[in-house]
Parts: sequence; structure tokens; C-alpha cells
Amino acid sequence: MNVAATTGDTEQVRDPQTDSSDSSAGPPGRGRVALAVSVFGELLITAGLVLGLFVVYSLWWTNVVADRHADRQADKVRDEWAQQDTGPGALDTKDGIGFLHVPALRNGEVLVEKGTSTDVLNEGVAGYYTDPVKAVLPTSGKKGNFTLAAHRDGHGAKFHNIDKLKKGDPIVFETRDDWYVYKVYAILPETSKYNVEVLGRIPEESGKKKPGHYITLTTCTPVYTSRYRYVVWGELERVQKVDAKRTPPKELNG
Repeated sequence: MNVAATTGDTEQVRDPQTDSSDSSAGPPGRGRVALAVSVFGELLITAGLVLGLFVVYSLWWTNVVADRHADRQADKVRDEWAQQDTGPGALDTKDGIGFLHVPALRNGEVLVEKGTSTDVLNEGVAGYYTDPVKAVLPTSGKKGNFTLAAHRDGHGAKFHNIDKLKKGDPIVFETRDDWYVYKVYAILPETSKYNVEVLGRIPEESGKKKPGHYITLTTCTPVYTSRYRYVVWGELERVQKVDAKRTPPKELNG
């Protein structure tokens, strides 16, 4: 140790070999770079968390909210039906016109309401088209195409499993008074979102050339996108009257 004494004070001289504040600490620029990298990394982690929460919201929580709303609406429709003791059931397009049952979708009954706007479909229901081509409701008794749409992901995702449908599978539409039993006869896995021909009263893209009683299900594809449309066509096989116990048709008992 090097020590130098003066008359009034003692001054300590540092030993270069043990001085920790020498030039070996590196230039100050390196510290700034390390800090910037650290901050950027934290921002990426935060962004990842926000994105993850958004995905959870879009694909899970919107389903929860939509299903709750759809269940309330479904209960309201069935209560209204139960209060109509005599005469044919009135068509109430405000709360819903009936229920779609598609075993292959594995999601129980789906309330059907008027319209295919985002506001309608976000409520966890299927909607029938009023534009650009107006759906022909089976309750009208007229020949035509009962065209429907629903979300494939989020907001109830009622048509999420549409790709599980195969030719010959049943599609059943339930009203207060009747069960309309359709059978799938054609599937179009991908088409333009602007292809309105699939909604025609005579769906020629499905191979039909004559008027009949058809049903068409449409939704977005591929999964988690809205780039194209997936289309399933069915044809009416029979109409079964609703009995006092609302016994489902045999196609729904499997």
C-alpha cells in the first residue's frame, strides 16, 4: 500500500493493481445498448401478453357472452310458443323463428333469427339472409332456398364444425308446429365471399336445375379467417308435425 503523510492530513494513494474503477469497465455506450435491448425485450413481452389476452377474448370470452344471450333469447321464444295454446304458431322475426339442429355440428340447437349482419350473428345465433338474396322460409310453403349464415369462430361459433358435415347427414329446422327434415347432398369447401350464386333459389352450383325446397349453410373458411366461404346444401325430405311432447324426428335421436 502507498501512503503519503502531510502535516495535518493523511492521504491515501490507490494501488493501480486493486483499483476497480480503471478503464477496464468498458465504454459507456455499451450500457446504453444493453438498456435499450432490455426495454425492447420487455415491450415484446408486454405486446405478447396483450395479444394473448385479445385471442382469449376473441375465441373464448365472446363465445361465453354470445351463448348466454342466445340462451336467453331461445328461452323467450319457447315461452312464447308455449303460451300459444291454439292455432298455428305466429312467425315472430324479432326474437327468432325457430331452431336449427345439426348433429354433425355437435352444438345442440341453434336459434335462427332474421338477418346476417354482424350485430345479429354476434349474438350467438344463425341468421337467414335478407340481402343480397332473400331466403325463402320453409314456413312459407314456397319452393326456394332457406339460406343461413353463422360465425365459425368467436361469438358462439355455431358453425365451427361445418367441415364435419357429410353427404347424407341430416339438417333439421324446428318451428312451433313443424320439423323440417333436410338431407345434405352437396358441399363446397371453398368459394369467394362475393359468390352470391350459392344463395340462389335454385342453387345451380350444387348441381340442382329445378325449383325445390333447399337449405344452405354458409360460414367463413379457413378456420380463424374470413377470406373465403364454406357452403353446405341440403334438400327437404319431409315435414313432420310437432306433437304434444315435441318428440324430435328420428334423425335427432342418434
